[in-house]
Amino acid sequence: MNANQAVISNSGRIETVAALKRPLRAPAPSPREPQKNYITPAGLQRLRDEVRFLLTRERPAVTEVVAWAAGNGDRSENADYQYGKRRLRQIDSRIRFLTRRIDAAYVVDPEAPRSGRAATQVFFGATVTYVNGAGADQTVTIVGADEVDLNRRYISWASPLARALTKAGPGDRVVLRAPAGAEFLEIVDVCYQRIAIEPFTEPPGAESASRSRGTRAESRLRTEES
Repeated sequence: MNANQAVISNSGRIETVAALKRPLRAPAPSPREPQKNYITPAGLQRLRDEVRFLLTRERPAVTEVVAWAAGNGDRSENADYQYGKRRLRQIDSRIRFLTRRIDAAYVVDPEAPRSGRAATQVFFGATVTYVNGAGADQTVTIVGADEVDLNRRYISWASPLARALTKAGPGDRVVLRAPAGAEFLEIVDVCYQRIAIEPFTEPPGAESASRSRGTRAESRLRTEES
């Protein structure tokens, strides 16, 4: 049979033999919706402040060092140049990561008015007091993945403990399933209040800080000389 010969398909349409022999294409997969990045207003502000610092201060300072080092001879054996280029790649990678986190941010204010179940059950932003399997009272606050602070007992909403507590209210008993085994927890109190998030601060050893110190020193020296 000629490949271009027309035949009637099972669906009743007139098609060529070649068309009927072509394998069926699977439907194109629908793009996955990015997972929401639940975060408090203060947590989102901290991410934005870090991006602003990297873009406006740290990256320009490192770029200046790289440009200076590039003029000092063989780049392949220039430690300042090699370090600067590596640091720029790290900065750019961090900026991309933070930008994705900010774009996916879903802001939840724990201090916003709540009613019904949203005020008495455990959801994002809740501060929960519960009794663990050993009979000891424990208090945790459920925050975003970018806000976790174990010293303050801030845990991620995606953690096993937070998932076990979610939608429970005072008096409820839940099961925490962990590698060490199952543990029964009893909810004592659920409240929603302001969550203190540490603001972004310039990290120690930042290149922008050393450049600022150098600029201030040069300015003082020029003042003294004049």
